[in-house]
Amino acid sequence: MDDGNGQDEYTRQVLEAYRKTPGTTGTVRRPDRMLAAQLYHRGVAVSVIENAFVLAAARRLMRPADAPPLGTIRSLAYFLPVIEEVIEMRVSPDYFQYIRRKLERVAQDR
Repeated sequence: MDDGNGQDEYTRQVLEAYRKTPGTTGTVRRPDRMLAAQLYHRGVAVSVIENAFVLAAARRLMRPADAPPLGTIRSLAYFLPVIEEVIEMRVSPDYFQYIRRKLERVAQDR
């Protein structure tokens, strides 16, 4: 991609989005920083990662009320399968905007 400054900004954006994702601890650890750098070097767009966070958070929140509670997400690595899924998807960005709006409504109701 580009120089170290680009990687620093990329890492900052990814980790900030991770930290704000519902269901995470809100804490960033060294392995999370290392994984963000690996994603940068793979050329995975920040928007893909953010969409994966939204998709995973929506799946976790939109479960039956009587389902057992899920544990807190403690690692960026938790999202890797969903990041791969989003990379493979052929879905309009509008879909992720729809999920974001729905997620915001669900989060407000809790």
